[in-house]
This record gives sequence, C-alpha cells and structure tokens, in this order.
Amino acid sequence: MSLTEQLGRREVDPDRVLPDAAPVNFTPTDIAVNPDHIATDMRDLAERVRSLMALQHQRVLQLPLGGRFFDIVITASGPQAYAAVTVMDEIQRSPNELGGACGPVIEDPQRSWLVWLVPPGTSEQWKPHRYATCLGRPHSIALPAVTTTEPPGPYWLRPFRGDRLVPPTALGEQLDLFQPGPTPHEAVLSSMLSTIS
Repeated sequence: MSLTEQLGRREVDPDRVLPDAAPVNFTPTDIAVNPDHIATDMRDLAERVRSLMALQHQRVLQLPLGGRFFDIVITASGPQAYAAVTVMDEIQRSPNELGGACGPVIEDPQRSWLVWLVPPGTSEQWKPHRYATCLGRPHSIALPAVTTTEPPGPYWLRPFRGDRLVPPTALGEQLDLFQPGPTPHEAVLSSMLSTIS
C-alpha cells in the first residue's frame, strides 16, 4: 500500500474564500560573527557561492584558480591563435554538435590575449612553453559575465559551460603547430589577471 493510500485525503471546497494574511513582522537581531571563528573551508565555500551567484546574475565573477574549478593557459590572440581555436573545435566536437565546440576561451582584445580554461592542476604539470603561460594557484581571475560574447572588453570567444574544459595536451600541440606570439610573461600576467573584466 502506498503512502498516499495509507493517509486519508481531506476534501477541500474549491470555492472557499481565504482570509487575508496578517502582515509579516520581522524582528532584527544583532548577531555579530567573528570572522576568526569561521572555518577556513567554510569561508572559501561562502566566497565561491557568492562568486557563482554573481556569474548567474550577469556580473563579473572573481574566482581563484586551481582547486575544483580550472587553471588557465594564456596565449597571444591573432590569426595563429584563432587557427588553434578552430582545430580545438574539431578535436572537442561530439558527433551531433554544431558550431564552436572548444572548451571555454576568453578573448581580451585590449591586451591581445586568449585565456584558455584548462583542468585544475594543469599548472603543476605544464612544462615551460614557448607560446603560452599556464597559471593556477595562488592566482585568481575575473571572468566576464556568461552573456558577454563580443567586445568591447573581454568576452567569451568560446562559451563557459559545465561539460568541458580545454584539454591541455592537445592545446599544447596546437600551440606548437600554429605558434601564436608574443607570449605574455608570467610576471605581467599575475599582476593583471584580476583586472580582466
């Protein structure tokens, strides 16, 4: 016997008139939480939740690199880099997929950069590359709103989506092949990442 069969059903008159609800009275309380009493992992979780809510509300999102999200590979933009994006579209395209299939890529036209989102931990295994710099922890990046798909300002050349990142091995091979340059220097990158927005 199902739960709905065990519990009796109350018949409700569909034409009944409901009284107006009483006004809601919220009583403010003065509770101060000492930031030192918040566990570090909970503080990190709260910051990430706030960041994801900002992205959902079409605002610029500041995220730490590494962890559970992603690292980034930064290259020059331009014809050679666009050719690499096109080949990555082919590499990552599933059988019934149309259009750009490459993992997320941000173009920053002001700095002439492409920012490729790659799996977290890539920066720890990335070998020095002539045409790219890879960054992870402790850096962070300001991502454009997910609806920003054209200039002015940084925009998503390939969309941010939950089902894929750019595979770093294939990306490295395409960068060797197409040789986009000049490569942004890591010291310059780390000072400017939080301003990509």
